[in-house]
Amino acid sequence: MLFNSLSFFLFLPTVVLLYFVLPHRWRWILLLIASYVFYGYWKISYLSLIITSTVVDYFAAQGIHHAERQSKKRAWLALSLMTNLGLLMAFKYAGWFVEDVAHPFLSEDQIGRFSAFWDFALPVGISFYTFQTIGYTLDVYYGKAQPERNPFKFALFVSFFPQLVAGPIERFTSLHPQLFTAQAFRYRNLQRGGRLMLYGLFIKMCIADNLAPIVDQVFRASDAASQAQLISGAMLFGLQIYSDFHGYSLIAIGTAQLFGISLMDNFNAPYTATSIRQFWSRWHISLSTWFRDYLYIPLGGNKVGQAKLAMNILIVFLVSGLWHGANWTFVAWGAMHGLAYLMERWFMGRDTSYWLNFPKWLGTMIIVFAAWIFFRSESLTDAALYINTMVTGSSSALILGWDPVLIALVGLFILSDLHFRDRSIDAWLSEQPAWKRWSVYGLLIYCISSLAGAVQHPFIYFQF
Repeated sequence: MLFNSLSFFLFLPTVVLLYFVLPHRWRWILLLIASYVFYGYWKISYLSLIITSTVVDYFAAQGIHHAERQSKKRAWLALSLMTNLGLLMAFKYAGWFVEDVAHPFLSEDQIGRFSAFWDFALPVGISFYTFQTIGYTLDVYYGKAQPERNPFKFALFVSFFPQLVAGPIERFTSLHPQLFTAQAFRYRNLQRGGRLMLYGLFIKMCIADNLAPIVDQVFRASDAASQAQLISGAMLFGLQIYSDFHGYSLIAIGTAQLFGISLMDNFNAPYTATSIRQFWSRWHISLSTWFRDYLYIPLGGNKVGQAKLAMNILIVFLVSGLWHGANWTFVAWGAMHGLAYLMERWFMGRDTSYWLNFPKWLGTMIIVFAAWIFFRSESLTDAALYINTMVTGSSSALILGWDPVLIALVGLFILSDLHFRDRSIDAWLSEQPAWKRWSVYGLLIYCISSLAGAVQHPFIYFQF
């Protein structure tokens, strides 16, 4: 169920009420049932996949922990990786591999038969919970965590519903203890959770959902748009995907906070970054730190020669791009960020001069927003056409509906993002007098109820 749906606003208060009414020993069972109901609401057959990952990783972690020989530990780890990555590749990448990568080696009849057989929707959240459970197995393998003995308690860690379908991707050592800690009812948790959810709904429903029709129109008819409209389209998509995913993350964090559980922050004003490196320390933080800890460092990290270091960095960014979707456009998006990261590392150093901040920021944003064109385009051909028309110009122009209210909302969002750089809206509101807090609440509620997008768009990252 969607966070911005009526079903969720009936589901969540019911679960919260039951959670604090029940004795502590039964609460985790309630959360497990609620999580499976939440996930099964999308499509009940999806539960078989998350249960498979849960069962395999439960036994793999137990096997790793009790194995005396390193070879057996590696065998159990291999089972976990092959199962989880195998499911991910089968359900997310098999069609793309057959139709795009292996196409020259197959007949049209073979491709057609495969497409007819392998025709299904991508299971929602599979990339997120797969990485979360792989991280658990790797933590046990490297001795960073002790395995959970109770399989049902482990199942709750994998399926905890606030962050199940789009993160943040949590670590076992952070989330697991909180799920089983006796949480007393505290008004402060409801207050903080409610604030984060309210602001998240505002930037999702009032910013992202209002920007979506304009962005769709520009990208759908890029050959008929003017140069200014194409530049604006790329910038607006950057704002759309940020407000959409940041909004989801805030709602997820706020929802968990209602139960007294703290999830990691996933964004920190990424469009204020003055380098690609800094951008990735502020954008989708749970994913970038996951790749750092479970891919970059095992590859050797910084403790290798320059050639190997460059290769490690490119591998991480290419895998990050491919993680987002089965399309060459995502690979190109990851490659652009990886190459820009290397160029910064080799040629720019770490000059922190105040006067260089603006040109560094401008250069970083040009790369980031240019890369978004590939991320949003359906194919590399579409992306090339978009960029070519944007550079050379077009004699025609689309008729776009620029609503002054939308411009004001976007401006308000940008200013608030600048204001909350390196801090949260909750921390700021907690310092304000009551009249100011309730004025902000009233403004957000008014915007959500009156100025939300006419069409409710699914969260963009649900497709990943």
